[in-house]
Amino acid sequence: MTMTNIERTQSPQMDKILGHQFPVLNHGFIRVIDYMGDDNSVCQMARVSYGKGTKSVNEDRGLLRYLIRHKHTSPLEGNEIKLHLKMPIFVMRQWIRHRMANVNEYSMRYSEPKDEFFVPTADTIQLQSKDNKQGRDGLTDKDVAGKFINYTETIAEQSLGVYNEFNEQGLAREMNRVNLPLSAYTECYWKIDLHNLLHFLKLRTDPHAQYEIRVYADIILNEIVKIWVPEIYEAFIDYIKEATTFSKQEMEVLRSCISPACNKELFEDKLKAKGVSGREIKEFLNKIGV
Repeated sequence: MTMTNIERTQSPQMDKILGHQFPVLNHGFIRVIDYMGDDNSVCQMARVSYGKGTKSVNEDRGLLRYLIRHKHTSPLEGNEIKLHLKMPIFVMRQWIRHRMANVNEYSMRYSEPKDEFFVPTADTIQLQSKDNKQGRDGLTDKDVAGKFINYTETIAEQSLGVYNEFNEQGLAREMNRVNLPLSAYTECYWKIDLHNLLHFLKLRTDPHAQYEIRVYADIILNEIVKIWVPEIYEAFIDYIKEATTFSKQEMEVLRSCISPACNKELFEDKLKAKGVSGREIKEFLNKIGV
């Protein structure tokens, strides 16, 4: 097979934000270093795989929404993005749990830490949640919040002072770093494909995610992905982020309440008014057994 006119797909909108720093928290940032592909790239990759099967999908938008809706994720893996991230160490420890990416982190064996530490704002200092063992909920007393902020600042100042003291005495950096707090900032380059990025964003933009990582995820989703792949962004919001699923038992109850008394035409009219395609309407009616 002869292939001609092969060139890297670029987005003028994305090119505008290359190198731009999106500030996060008090010293953190997100910076777009490089990217590959756009919405059209995903369509091209899908059609190579599906061949003649895509002839029934007339528009790229329809194809992209079909892929996201039915979790056909392989075509998304051809798109990649590389980000320069700066975040507190405790956020980085959560971030690195998402293993389907390439990461190179700032080394404190080689380099010295900067005089930059995360200090929370009073409104984010909350009580331990009674329902979520790993979360927080409810405002903390102002005095308690103030003491916590002062303590956080004191620990950061003292730990850096001790670090500098031992550094002047020639202590190896790989040992000297052990007493730095989790509030210290670290940096990394993070390269990930679009499929795994959307999975990361699904989890980390959820309201149950810790606030300090959620603010990073929100910026990546709404300030970067939205510009990079706008059609996929829209489908992600519709079918993943703002959607939900039901268990087998829940579906049985829903079907028993809806069928056979429901008005099929009423469902169709309301869904059409929301801009839902005919194919999606059929899928929905099949789901609820109408």
